[in-house]
Amino acid sequence: MRSRVSRYGMGVLGVAAAASLVLTGCSSGGGESAADGPVTLNYTIWDQNQEPALREAADAFEAQNENVTVDITVIPSADYWTKIQTQLSAGSGPDVFWVNGPNFQLYASNDQLAALDDTGIDAGDYPDSLIDLYSYDGALYGAPKDFDTIGVYYNKALFDKAGLEYPAAGWTWDDFVTAAEKISDPAAGVYGTAAAPYGQMTYYNTVFQAGGEVLTDDTTKSGMDTPEAAEGVQLWVDLIEKGASPTLQQLADTWPGDTFSSGKMGMFFDGSWAAGTYSSAEAIKDVVGVAPLPAGPVSDTSVIHGLANAASAKSKNVEWAKKLAVFLSGEEGAEIQAKTATVIPAFNGTQQAWVDALPTIDAQVFLDEVANATPLPISKNTTAWMPIEEKYMKEILSGQTDTETGLAAMAKEIDAKLAEE
Repeated sequence: MRSRVSRYGMGVLGVAAAASLVLTGCSSGGGESAADGPVTLNYTIWDQNQEPALREAADAFEAQNENVTVDITVIPSADYWTKIQTQLSAGSGPDVFWVNGPNFQLYASNDQLAALDDTGIDAGDYPDSLIDLYSYDGALYGAPKDFDTIGVYYNKALFDKAGLEYPAAGWTWDDFVTAAEKISDPAAGVYGTAAAPYGQMTYYNTVFQAGGEVLTDDTTKSGMDTPEAAEGVQLWVDLIEKGASPTLQQLADTWPGDTFSSGKMGMFFDGSWAAGTYSSAEAIKDVVGVAPLPAGPVSDTSVIHGLANAASAKSKNVEWAKKLAVFLSGEEGAEIQAKTATVIPAFNGTQQAWVDALPTIDAQVFLDEVANATPLPISKNTTAWMPIEEKYMKEILSGQTDTETGLAAMAKEIDAKLAEE
């Protein structure tokens, strides 16, 4: 269905590639109208499961624009940013491509993206958080395509077996931990949950719920060296130590989403993007439910993120590329994507179709979380400090270092990277 990490950690541009982005350019551009002859646009994405819906949307764009053809290319998520950078450097990059929060500012600040403000796109048609995410120096460079929040997928059969009530709005960390412990039977390969080392899906949410922050508001410092952040991370460390979650090595060997899909896990923190997969997984499709995140000491917030369609500033058909990006993220494109249940479309008023396409679970949970959601933490060069965070989180979750010591060392190194931005 997707890369086996959150969409935040998915395929981020490596540090070496990020450095080269500053130094390299693309072929010179300039607009070209279909009236001047046939126009072919390349649209590059990383999720083959979304290709059918996007093909339908591209067909609609072609039908409305004579002499314009849209070709779709899928690059697997693990290779996506490396190949995009290589193509752009060679002057052969896509006309329109997906961007995510961690990579957006780097590409926008290096003149790789075309501003969309002159396309007629209305910022009021999208959640404010996504317009803010894809704006740089006062201009909009990404047309919000979709968004996601995090919920708790749970197995009703395992809850019934443990004699537990199903999780629901108002439940707490204590309820979550208690359920995870009661459901777990490591000898039988059954676990209550998964302390997956993915910020967007797990520990970012609990850090925020404990009153902490991942980055300071001005993004000049890490916020992970605080008691609140430590409390949010320690929750997951304790679950592993109690045997209520697989070990970090087990999580690396087997994607926890697969364990959940096979009926061997009681609860799994995952994004709205996974709703279609879990609600149709053969082993659990009749027993899967979804609940809002449990409330921590301060809040029950969920991380919110989303992708955008961006037009290459160096496209040979830049004006048509901008039109395609805006169309794919517009109302018609959003409605086509919504009915497939793959992602929640960003265009306001089209999300209900996504909920309706998932009748066996309470998909409304993910929409309800938007009002109280916390934006995904990013900086100008998120990709420079993410490997540092990943390194220390793995050390913490594997027990190689204690939580406070690991987070303090992590914050010190991240602060040095942020100072370079």
